[in-house]
Amino acid sequence: MPVPAGPGAPCWARVTAQLSGLLQSRGIHPSRTVVLLPYAQLMREAKAAWAAGAGATHFLPRYETTMNWATRLGGFEPAPGDLRQDTARDILTAASLLSRAGLGAQQEVLAPRLVEAAASLARLAAAVPPGQRPAWGSRLGAMLVAGLDAPVLQLEAALGQIALAWASTSSYPSDVLFSPQAGEAVDLLVVLEGFQTEPVTGALKAHFGERAVSISLDVPAAPSLPALHPAPDFEAEAQRAAACVLSHLAQGRSPVALVAQDRELTRRVRAMLGEAGVALRDETGWKLSTTRAAATLMGLLRASTWNATTDAVLDWLKNAPAFEAAEVAAAEKELRRSGVREWRAVGASLPVAGVLAARLNLLRDSLQRPRALTTWLRDLRAALQAAGQWEGLVRDVAGQSVLEALRLHEGAESEFADADARISLAGFTAWVNQALEAESFKPAHPAQEQVVILPLSQLLGRSLQAVVLAGCDEQHLPVSPEPSGNWTPPQRELLGLPSREVEAGAQRAAWKHALQFSHLDLLWRESHNGERLMPSGFVQELLLQNQIEMASDPRVSRSLQLAPTPRPLPSGEALPVKRLSASAYEDLRRCPYRFFALRQLRLQEADELDTELGKRDFGNWLHTLLKIFHEALQADPVPDVAAREILLNQAAEQAARDMGLSESEFLPFAASWPRVREGYLAWLAEHEAAGAVFQAAEVERQTPLGELTLTGTIDRIDRLADGSILVLDYKTEASGTTRERLKQPQEDTQLAFYAGLVEDDTLAAAYVNLGEKEATRTYEQAEIVALRDELLDSILTDMARVARGTPLPALGEGKACEYCSARGLCRKDFWA
Repeated sequence: MPVPAGPGAPCWARVTAQLSGLLQSRGIHPSRTVVLLPYAQLMREAKAAWAAGAGATHFLPRYETTMNWATRLGGFEPAPGDLRQDTARDILTAASLLSRAGLGAQQEVLAPRLVEAAASLARLAAAVPPGQRPAWGSRLGAMLVAGLDAPVLQLEAALGQIALAWASTSSYPSDVLFSPQAGEAVDLLVVLEGFQTEPVTGALKAHFGERAVSISLDVPAAPSLPALHPAPDFEAEAQRAAACVLSHLAQGRSPVALVAQDRELTRRVRAMLGEAGVALRDETGWKLSTTRAAATLMGLLRASTWNATTDAVLDWLKNAPAFEAAEVAAAEKELRRSGVREWRAVGASLPVAGVLAARLNLLRDSLQRPRALTTWLRDLRAALQAAGQWEGLVRDVAGQSVLEALRLHEGAESEFADADARISLAGFTAWVNQALEAESFKPAHPAQEQVVILPLSQLLGRSLQAVVLAGCDEQHLPVSPEPSGNWTPPQRELLGLPSREVEAGAQRAAWKHALQFSHLDLLWRESHNGERLMPSGFVQELLLQNQIEMASDPRVSRSLQLAPTPRPLPSGEALPVKRLSASAYEDLRRCPYRFFALRQLRLQEADELDTELGKRDFGNWLHTLLKIFHEALQADPVPDVAAREILLNQAAEQAARDMGLSESEFLPFAASWPRVREGYLAWLAEHEAAGAVFQAAEVERQTPLGELTLTGTIDRIDRLADGSILVLDYKTEASGTTRERLKQPQEDTQLAFYAGLVEDDTLAAAYVNLGEKEATRTYEQAEIVALRDELLDSILTDMARVARGTPLPALGEGKACEYCSARGLCRKDFWA
């Protein structure tokens, strides 16, 4: 086995020599010695070091962590209201405490904060012997709220006092270590100190008195010069970090430490190494809530709310084996075509989705009413089983962790039998989410790891061949870390929580220890999300003190055969076109390939259902309300402007209802509506004064043209004073855009095409620009009949060429390419 290229071996050699000398000088047998380690992963290192350096004795000291030692002694039974360090249980207790303190109305918001505050005090409270703990809490409680008398701070003060009272009246697994039982078999307690002293180990040293000693595990040594790798961005940093690891492995250095300083970056590097087949031991894990198993369960709860969006329900259905994939796909197509954004609007008018909804709603309805937590867990288990998702969770390692965290296994819910308060679906969903957010998922460790993922502080005492420390930027590796929790500096000092200075000292000690590894790669990125990012202050200090050249890129270059994508040149003669709309012909003129892909092959993007309303929705709303308004005005003419304004407002409200817009969704329209309304009514009065009379709105027309049928919906048709027809098309674009349309009439398809749907040689056509900031105005297209005839000739010519098999190239030019649904098909970005 290769010799570790780091400080681990010297550290353990020194510790073993000191420990052996202590035992000999005091005449203590190793088996009556307990050595407390900073963290459990050092067990193997400690035992191996003792076996190698302790001499002839075959007896080992008892290497423990406080948690292992307490578990071995056993006998811990928490009281019902104790702080458990288990968020699923602690959230319920926190809600109960807040309710008793008169803060029940705010418990959904305050409970997570209370749990966080109490958890930060748990380590301190556990360090106080059980008999002294209540007095400790009472003494600090009186001083904790000093200076928080202002009304704006009363909530913070109350949370602090409740958290302290909760922590100080709870029992902890480590309480048994202060009992006579723990000391009976211990003649010597040795505390191996890490970068920061733990409160419990400090208290145990005081409790054991002369039978306790400390030995520092960290041995200061001269630092090595690391390899420095600045990267331009996140992805480059991840790639270089993975390449550094692979380079070390290729040179026989194993195991390699990958320090999880930036969790998101570490996950990306982990994925790359996994693809390369590297055996990984992940000691940090990731949030259970981010696993697929947790997403499956949360998807069911979100799909069960009364106001669930169609997208949320469809997303869950695609992962529910009880529902046929083909049926779900057909329902999705129908729903997107119909634009049904809320699931509760799905009804019998949709034949496929309606049948699916009838089945699904039986399951959703079973999760609607409030109930006790134990009932919720039983019903959630039944719903997962009915949806066919239970077996998948049981077979999945992360799924098992989800089931255990939420007590979803048969009978496990009885642990919450004392939580008899009725909880709504929203409250239950919040509880589930908080429980999953607080848990970490750690995959099973391989038999022989090549890479160990660990925190920076846990490099101490490890036998490692190389270290890759990514995320060495000012955000992820600060010189002075922000202390966790919401406690003020005076409160932290009073409670005994680590100050910013103490945290900074521990961070610097861990950094200095990392620099002792002879094979160390430091990586940072110079920008993130477009913003400049500086290296960590530690890295800057290193650069100021040493002349270090940046390391070469460890990524291996590969020679690839250049294979540019040619411009597609399909032909559409095998796909005859029988019906043609204005937008379809516009596609042919702008880009023939787009016409081929979207109109002949009929490849269409799936419409998004759950998106914010935009300019297009505003235009659709205006079209709908103006149709309602003019038809009502036609049936019962009202010349008075005030009456017309009332009628127009009523039409606006009806249009919003017809489109299924809620009040909140209507707000963007409501803000600009008064200006649009007043501008339109003024324009209408002037328009009618010139003799124009409304005839029809949203007129669907079909006109034969050779073997084609031209189809379209005309926004509005008026009759002018001389009896001729006026074709109008509403626009909500900037007036400058509308004027540009008229400057190049041969390039503008819409008005000429709509004129072709009206068999009249005396007609006129115009755009009506309904500006949000400008007055409503008419923009008439001159010589529309000539333009119409010219366009119809072009249609016949162009469609005949398509029918003959003329190639339909992707032009790849101008604005037509900026927002094109077919861009992924033509592969413009990869053309030669």
